[in-house]
Amino acid sequence: MTEIRVLVADDHQIVRDGLNALLGALDGIEVVGLAADGVDVLHLVEETAPDIVVMDIQMPRLDGLEATRRITARHAGVKVVMLTMNEDDETVLAAIRGGASGYLLKGSGADEVQHAIRAAAAGGMVFGATLATKVAAYFSGALRSEAPQPFPELTDRERQVLQLLAAGRSNDQIAGELYVSSKTVRNAVSGIYAKLHAAGRAEAIVKAREAGYGR
Repeated sequence: MTEIRVLVADDHQIVRDGLNALLGALDGIEVVGLAADGVDVLHLVEETAPDIVVMDIQMPRLDGLEATRRITARHAGVKVVMLTMNEDDETVLAAIRGGASGYLLKGSGADEVQHAIRAAAAGGMVFGATLATKVAAYFSGALRSEAPQPFPELTDRERQVLQLLAAGRSNDQIAGELYVSSKTVRNAVSGIYAKLHAAGRAEAIVKAREAGYGR
């Protein structure tokens, strides 16, 4: 079986070492290099000819988004899988436009990371579960559509939380699904109550379901 050659780019040594140990122990995957910043990763792509680059976004000298754009423009056979803490719409879309074949949040399980690598190597695209909806909307042309969105007064995070509230999730379950702290969820829930003029959780859920959330 041909091994998938992987280059890891992250400015935190503990992350590089962890991914090196994780991926190096998997059958069919070979880690061919570790880069500490965007400039290093460009050089190592030339030197090691990887199949996949696992790329952080926030790195010194050259960020992961620009490094991804340069790699995919110059090396058509090299696929990039983003592994980062950033989940805002603009960053996700910039990665897609830059040619990324996958986008995972740090905190993703080992199975999810290796699945993304294997899928990208096979020509597919993989995005973490919490990002799948916005990525699908982007490809359908709906993410920036003119159609009115329910609850425009809410932030993106509050809408995510409200969707899960309407689906019957507890605060702890929401925190786990969104990879955020329980405090972040509590703050979002409080903001939802205030902005929707809801007396409590039950009323907020009713309003959300009437708008089509939670289905």
